[in-house]
Amino acid sequence: MHLAGNRRAEADEVYYPESAAATARLLISQPADILHLHIGGLLSGRLLGLCAFCGALPRRKSVLTFHSGGFCSSPEGQAITPRSVASFVFRRLDAIVAVNREIADFFVGRCRVPQDRVHLIPPHASIGATLKAAAELPKTLQQFFDLHDPLLLSVGLLEPEYDLPVQMETLGLVRMRHPRAGLVMIGSGSLETQLRARMAALPFSEHLLLAGDVPHKATLRAIRDCRLLLRTTLYDGDALSVREALEIGTPVIATDNGMRPPGCQLIPAPAQPELLRDKIEALLAAPIPQAAAPQTPAGTENLEAVLKLYQSLLR
Repeated sequence: MHLAGNRRAEADEVYYPESAAATARLLISQPADILHLHIGGLLSGRLLGLCAFCGALPRRKSVLTFHSGGFCSSPEGQAITPRSVASFVFRRLDAIVAVNREIADFFVGRCRVPQDRVHLIPPHASIGATLKAAAELPKTLQQFFDLHDPLLLSVGLLEPEYDLPVQMETLGLVRMRHPRAGLVMIGSGSLETQLRARMAALPFSEHLLLAGDVPHKATLRAIRDCRLLLRTTLYDGDALSVREALEIGTPVIATDNGMRPPGCQLIPAPAQPELLRDKIEALLAAPIPQAAAPQTPAGTENLEAVLKLYQSLLR
């Protein structure tokens, strides 16, 4: 069930309910033993209500994976106390999966969720085997890669917190010294129309590409083949694309959110075009680094941990 504002292609057993009532009906009608919610970004009242609804359904186990690494230290996160409605709702869930230690400590310490219900399971796994089977780039994307060097890449959502306009503006500065430079932005989101209009007004618009959603294996190929990965966000947690790039050996420039993995080139948030350009040009002048040693569990250990959690809940 996909509840984000942007819509993706329909597929078997993937649902896009149009309202809260439709979501509730779908949850009630599905013969699922476990309802597993995945939440990132800010915790809105509607998402909290969804958690409460799932936690109250009889004969169902409710699991929440909280991906929003930046929420815990945000003003909204710091405002939560053990007596807050949010804390009460979280304590009603059967299990909470935290993707990093800070999130786990937040639920146990600030929300008073019993420690045995909070499970620290990193969302990352080594991509070595996946990369060997990486797909070819889609034709349009491959043509854009072939025409641009250096090729800069951004992987995320077309949403305000990803601060994509600053990347677009920075490309114009980079092209003054590197006239063949281009920028690809992989992902979809609510700002697509607005970003396309902004691109069309730029004199170098043909060197910008909104690629939309790209299959994961092809995205890994893009990360491998690009020169730099950019992650300039206003609000962010631990980003999978950043870890994938570092493991592949692609340099990463990211805004400093206090939880970037070792190896990132950090700049203050919000990113400033001139500073971002300087970082990009410094990396372009440096030797291409070797792939980093994996910082994540190997293979499918994280998926196996989730499966074990499911099995323990159904005993």
